[in-house]
Amino acid sequence: MALNFGIGAGHGPPKPYNLRNGNHQDVVDQLRESAALKRLALHQSASFKFYFPKLYDYYHKHTIPVREKHQELVANWILSIFSAAAVNLGPEVATYFHRDGRNLAFGPCAIHALGEYNFTKGGHLVLKEPKLIIQFPPGCLILLPSATITHGNTPVQAGEKRVSFTQYTAGALFRYVDNNFGTEAQLKRKSKALYKKMLEDKETRWEMGIAMWPTVKELLERAADESVFESAGSGDA
Repeated sequence: MALNFGIGAGHGPPKPYNLRNGNHQDVVDQLRESAALKRLALHQSASFKFYFPKLYDYYHKHTIPVREKHQELVANWILSIFSAAAVNLGPEVATYFHRDGRNLAFGPCAIHALGEYNFTKGGHLVLKEPKLIIQFPPGCLILLPSATITHGNTPVQAGEKRVSFTQYTAGALFRYVDNNFGTEAQLKRKSKALYKKMLEDKETRWEMGIAMWPTVKELLERAADESVFESAGSGDA
């Protein structure tokens, strides 16, 4: 069973909304209340802040105002910067090659693999464009630009268990904020000048997003600075 829960955006509605799970809402409630899952969620958010500090700030400037403006939206975990989560309960989770095109193109989703399996024989993470096959033991985390890189994973051995926990944010949520908390059509009616500026910004948004990724040098410098670890784990989403 796979469940997506939290705050969604796009696919027709003019503003962000709570993802629905119908008869499985009781399962979602239990997942949100799980202390173990909350620790994983905050670890993912803190890891994002550590490795991508500039991009984390970009998320913060877009996601937090949405939560403040729309009090009816239910955040999965207040201190996580991500807006939505996906749990695949398996018990033998394996995915075909895919890209999550509805997520922010230059933003990462955080993926945890969990379970009991021999990671040398199965459960490998496969990244198509970089041509990488990565051993991915239970408990491992990756921050992956899932909308951009085609990815999947290999099956585990018969009788083994593999589940996954992922957090992400829809790209439409960022567009909603950039459109002055509305759709493009609403922005055009509200202000032609702002609408023109929004269209111009689209031309360089990919370059702007990639510029917020850290260089190897920056990562090494942060790793050598002990004070960074304290701020990354502060949970100030």
